[in-house]
Amino acid sequence: MNELDSIVANALQSFGNANTPNDLENAKAQFLGKSGRLTELMKGLASLSVEDKKLRGAAINTAKQAIEAALNARRQALADAELEVQLKAEALDVSLPGRRRGGGGLHPVSLTLERIEGIFGSMGFEVAQGPEIETDWFNFTALNTPEDHPARSMHDTFYVEGGYLLRTHTSPMQIRHAVQHVKKYRARIDAGQSMPEIRVIAPGRTYRVDSDATHSPMFHQCEGLWIGEDVSFKDLKVVFTDFCRTFFESDDLVLRFRPSFFPFTEPSAEIDIQFQDGPLAGRWLEVAGSGQVHPNVVRNMGLDPEKYIGFAFGMGPDRLTMLRYGVNDLRLFFDGDVRFLSQFQ
Repeated sequence: MNELDSIVANALQSFGNANTPNDLENAKAQFLGKSGRLTELMKGLASLSVEDKKLRGAAINTAKQAIEAALNARRQALADAELEVQLKAEALDVSLPGRRRGGGGLHPVSLTLERIEGIFGSMGFEVAQGPEIETDWFNFTALNTPEDHPARSMHDTFYVEGGYLLRTHTSPMQIRHAVQHVKKYRARIDAGQSMPEIRVIAPGRTYRVDSDATHSPMFHQCEGLWIGEDVSFKDLKVVFTDFCRTFFESDDLVLRFRPSFFPFTEPSAEIDIQFQDGPLAGRWLEVAGSGQVHPNVVRNMGLDPEKYIGFAFGMGPDRLTMLRYGVNDLRLFFDGDVRFLSQFQ
């Protein structure tokens, strides 16, 4: 083995013993640095003849290329080893199940509103919508509740500038829908012809100054209206009985129509239901108010109360939701607690 072969062999051994990049750079300096062994041999070429210089220089370059190749290979090996250690430290166990984001769902009251709309839709009722900020006329006066009427004290609400208020019930939507319906068929009505019946429900948010376990300043109502030339209290009982039995999925559900007073209906009745089984078995629970539409209200719709008659009802979807799902505190629906709401998804 000549001198160059010995230098290359020593370089390969030194590079192989280097366990860190810093050790490798120190080993490199011994052979390729300014004072390295190959560098010293290159300096000695100056004293040789031209022919010897050419032969000796070629041999040194061959040795240098071998050492640089070994150096680069060791650098790559150390980098690969470092990367492997890092990957092991930061490794993800892909065999574990992923952390899935929980899916959303409808609010329980929204589920109830959808159910109400579906049931009444099957009976031919349309769904009416209207503004939550109302005028005094639509919210009170048109419903036979003038400014000095004592029933207004039960509807203490939130007032805004300009004489407007947050609606206290969804009955204004009945009036608005009826007025537009009558306007559409005014020519037929004036000609003495029959107009299509008004059959509509009005679900939505309402507002009153009240807050406890069974009341909220914002709550939901669903009003219903059926106006025609031959609509009686009997129709009201049949429609609402069928609705309640379908909603609660109980053919044994018993309804009671208890005489009451509302300024916009005459005669009027509270509607109570009685469950035959379960934790509420035997108890009467009020779920709605109802009655035949008062002649003054029919007149405010633009119709002749001597020819057109009908019934109206109003119920609280929030209470129906509480009964359907066994919830005992209304405030749970509006607290936004995901642990509570996720039970209905």
